[in-house]
Amino acid sequence: MSTIKANTLLHSDGSTTTQPSIPALAPAMAKAWCKWRQQDHLIDNSYGVSSITDTGIGLTQVAFSTALSSSEHSTLISDDDYGNSFINGHTATKVDVRNMNLANDGYADALMNIVIFGS
Repeated sequence: MSTIKANTLLHSDGSTTTQPSIPALAPAMAKAWCKWRQQDHLIDNSYGVSSITDTGIGLTQVAFSTALSSSEHSTLISDDDYGNSFINGHTATKVDVRNMNLANDGYADALMNIVIFGS
């Protein structure tokens, strides 16, 4: 049986673990991710995201549940359609996403995915 104590995690043999041994605390793990439908801005699934906001045709603001230590984070974005998705701006608390169709018009009918890495 495992025991969890405040500020210390113990293995069943009584030895303590270090933070790098805990995968969810590793810097390489995503700090936030979200999958949403751009046409109605409903979140299908997410982690570390407090909300998404429709800020215009093909524009979405994704807010983090917990602020990152800086705005210098890596963000991956994709859509399930033929649109061009990219980051329109970012801070330690949010990312602004833009999605355009092949005619370079705002495109709001895609299923969107975003993953944020950083500290």
